[in-house]
Amino acid sequence: MRKQLHIIFRLVMFSCILLFVSQEASAQITFSVKNQTIRQTIRVIEKKADYSFFYTDKLPGLDQRISLTVNNESIDAVLEKVFKGSSISYKIESGKQVVLTLKSEQNAPQKGDKKTITGVVADRRGEPLIGVTVRVEGENIGTATDIDGRFSLEAPVGAKVSFSYIGYVSQSHTVNKQNVYNVSLSEDSQVLEEVVVVGYGSMKRKDITTAVSVVSTADIEERPIMTAAQAIQGKAAGIQVVQPSGMPGSGVTIRVRGATSVQASNEPLYVVDGLPSDDISNISPNDIESMQILKDASSAAIYGARAANGVVLITTKRGKIGAPQVKMSAYVGFSKLGKKIDALNTEQYKDLMKDLKAVSDVAPNIPESETRYVDWTDLFFGTGVNQNYQLSVANGTEKLQYFVSGGYSDEQGIVEKAHFNRYNFRANLDSEQTKWLKMALNFAYSHTGGQWVNESRSSLRAGSILSVVNTPPFMQKRNPYDPNEYDEQAYGARILNPLAANAADSNTNTDHINGSLGFTVDILKGLKFKTTFGIELTNEHWDYYLDPISTSDGRGTKGRVEESFSRNFEWLFENLLTYDCSFNKHNLSILGGATQQRAQYNGSWMAGFDLAESYPDIHSISAANQLDKDACGSSASAWTLASFLGRVAYNYDSRYLLTVNFRADGSSRFAPGHRWGTFPSVSAGWRISGEKFMQPLQDIVTDLKLRAGWGMNGNQGGFGNYAYMASMSVSKLPVSEGNLYPGLAIKPGSAANKELTWEKTSQWNLGLDLTMFDSRLSFSVDAYYKKTTDLLLTVSLPENVVPSSVTRNDGEMVNKGMEFTLSSQNFKGNFQWNTDFNISFNRNKLTKLGLNKVYYYAEMYESKEKAVILKEGLPLGTFFGYISEGVDPETGDIIYRDLNGNGFIDPEDRTTLGNAQPKFIYGMTNTFSYAGFDLSVFLQGSQGNKIFNASRIDMEGMTDFRNQSVRVLDRWKRPGMITNVPRVGNTENNHNSSRFVEDGSYLRLKTVTLSYNFPKKWLNKIHLSRLQAYVTGQNLFTLTKYKGYDPEVNAFGGDSVAQGVDYGTYPQSRAVIFGLNVEF
Repeated sequence: MRKQLHIIFRLVMFSCILLFVSQEASAQITFSVKNQTIRQTIRVIEKKADYSFFYTDKLPGLDQRISLTVNNESIDAVLEKVFKGSSISYKIESGKQVVLTLKSEQNAPQKGDKKTITGVVADRRGEPLIGVTVRVEGENIGTATDIDGRFSLEAPVGAKVSFSYIGYVSQSHTVNKQNVYNVSLSEDSQVLEEVVVVGYGSMKRKDITTAVSVVSTADIEERPIMTAAQAIQGKAAGIQVVQPSGMPGSGVTIRVRGATSVQASNEPLYVVDGLPSDDISNISPNDIESMQILKDASSAAIYGARAANGVVLITTKRGKIGAPQVKMSAYVGFSKLGKKIDALNTEQYKDLMKDLKAVSDVAPNIPESETRYVDWTDLFFGTGVNQNYQLSVANGTEKLQYFVSGGYSDEQGIVEKAHFNRYNFRANLDSEQTKWLKMALNFAYSHTGGQWVNESRSSLRAGSILSVVNTPPFMQKRNPYDPNEYDEQAYGARILNPLAANAADSNTNTDHINGSLGFTVDILKGLKFKTTFGIELTNEHWDYYLDPISTSDGRGTKGRVEESFSRNFEWLFENLLTYDCSFNKHNLSILGGATQQRAQYNGSWMAGFDLAESYPDIHSISAANQLDKDACGSSASAWTLASFLGRVAYNYDSRYLLTVNFRADGSSRFAPGHRWGTFPSVSAGWRISGEKFMQPLQDIVTDLKLRAGWGMNGNQGGFGNYAYMASMSVSKLPVSEGNLYPGLAIKPGSAANKELTWEKTSQWNLGLDLTMFDSRLSFSVDAYYKKTTDLLLTVSLPENVVPSSVTRNDGEMVNKGMEFTLSSQNFKGNFQWNTDFNISFNRNKLTKLGLNKVYYYAEMYESKEKAVILKEGLPLGTFFGYISEGVDPETGDIIYRDLNGNGFIDPEDRTTLGNAQPKFIYGMTNTFSYAGFDLSVFLQGSQGNKIFNASRIDMEGMTDFRNQSVRVLDRWKRPGMITNVPRVGNTENNHNSSRFVEDGSYLRLKTVTLSYNFPKKWLNKIHLSRLQAYVTGQNLFTLTKYKGYDPEVNAFGGDSVAQGVDYGTYPQSRAVIFGLNVEF
């Protein structure tokens, strides 16, 4: 820790020194002259910029009149404009001196002759731009600007030379008798020309007819995110991203326009550089160039069988033609518990036990002399440390471009044993083998390691988070009589304190390799063939070790070890043929192809106990004297997917647009005869702003487009590869005197279903895109209706039926909603202010169930009652239980509403209690820039969702020896007392009820980042092109009425039905991060 603090101190001191030195920034020039001579203009410049001009009064051209307005431009750019078209040549000497001479007219080159031209490319503020592509149009001649923005190129006289740079408006200049071409590029505000990646291709944003969200990756380097999925949260309309747990390395759940399935997968399909994947946690966010989300069926139908939940397209960075780019980024951050839940102190706890003892015999006898006190929250939750270091190199020529990156990320959580790290390496290579053959090679490797703690469970089941509150306050960290053991004794009662609950080591190590090799052949003009072969290999090792000494559980079995190994290998072979052509104002693009994908999984696991105490460092099966026969086994499975796909995209003058997609998929996961599914889509667009009747509004309306589309997708993920077949269950019977038939006992498991087939999701989408005031204001709205049929469900059969269950297509579900996106450039110029806002509304409903009309989920350990109901007419995540009407002032017990009116409370009085789905979600980012400083403020929130706070059952139940939260200080104690906390000792007060259902709405300051970009002119002296220092605050405050640690929670992870349950889940933390981004 001390070493890390030293590192941060040095980084901060280095940044401060650079900030101080960088203040010697060169001033820019602003003035305006009208019909003035060049001689008069020179005098204005001398006053404004403190430059001295040297020339003879007889120099021709000094009396030439000009009109000129410059705003915050460099001296080079100003002089270029002043003397343009005149016979005067200038040269800037040291000491702010400008020498003027007469241009030489001798030996003027003729058209076609080659000459060397030089110059500087800068932005409107005069800052040099590195890596600008300078190319002779129509020729295989090009270069790129260096670190000072300078270039040198041999070009034919009369040829056009183009200057292009991402995010800036391109320019072209004709080569004439000039030798120096200083170019000033302005930022590109025409977002409509932005190229957006779509399925198996790309399109200009203005020509898209479907619902596609583009997620900005501009601020990824300044946010402490471990996975790319976290970068989506709050940044795109219609996308709900929830991090169910704050534990390092825990995943996120993503829902695109709501959940579409009960048991099959609800996660979107990820496509990374063209390869489909189910997980992107292995990708470094710094390697990502762009992210697009295909939200409606008409955009995602090209991926057919796996696209019912949307598609996230990720393109990683690649090399570019120009000067080498070396980038380094590093940050170090510290995190703390965001909210503390106070528990009773020792005296308060003894008073509680006295009250409990008066009505129950479960309370321990605590002597009055017991005064010891431990604040378990302060002892258990510490300071987390986040570190991230990334390095990349990119370069390219006309024939070869490459991008290579590597990095290390490490996150130590606020709980001591919670830890996650990742090593990542990537190499992307593009090569032009011949004029008609191009090759692309991608390779990525990552290693992740995670150490996990016990969460989302009762403290009586070693739930460490709830144990923080439930552990009696006088208990110590270690047994006072044996320091090798944790303290578990509470005067006759036993509980694992938070440290003992996490005594076991649980570690996962994963190696992931992803690679692809592709060739693109230019057959004819506009006709291309692309073939790609890709692989994805994942090896995972999990090990568990409970020592035989420190806990009573370990002593009971003399320790325990568990290990599992798994290997998953997938390959994809893809062949695509594309044709693009344009004639007059007609534009046509045709795509056809076939793909085949196969996956093979193998896994094994075993467990043992009775460990040798004399070898505590051996944490493997080899240290176990006995094996646990019921925890040993292996498995293997495979699946194959074959597909044919096609697309036709047509537009006339980018005004009338039509796109038709088709895909046919055959999956081995379904029964023969039902394996193939067809997934068509069609979408159309009308650019209203392109019509003649809109011309009077062209200064106001930059672009106005109406979109409509329909499509169908399928779902095959999230359930077994052989669900259509009958399954058998196996148990092991050891040899013994009383067992006449030892060996494997095999019995029926689930029934076969030879009609099992795809879940199908069809979707209508209607959208409007509006851009105004030269793209300074952009607005989009989408309305959608999404219906899923043939829901895949495992249906339980009556108890007297063998087998006991069957997987079948057994339901229907609907999602409908609206999305709004607004982006504005509020201020431009020296001071810039941009705003991005999105808000989404979604309504989910299960409209049909087949054999069984109701299902229950999420059983609570304390009440033994299930908290979530699945039923026709209700949304997913609906809570179920009794309605609490408060505490009876006379008895101190909870009053439950008698809904069936039979005079007493029974299970028939249970009803729905709200649901976990929000009424709307939203996000807003404001970015301010001035004088090299950037401030970004990102707000994200959810409104209208409920949370079942099951943690309160354990923290306010008051039925046993466990400590409680300070809320029980308001418990009922005498007749006539008015309170909302019931009396002690009555388990009937802890039924699943509305008492524990809370408003989970929140508004969170997700991140706020202040950064400073050091001036490029100063950086050039130390051979840097960019140096940025920043500080970021994450989760700094959250506005919510929720009483738990954090409202962004789910004890059941990514479960689509059991949502919004808090049961001792690892809380989110607040963090402050210090970082540097450097480019050489």
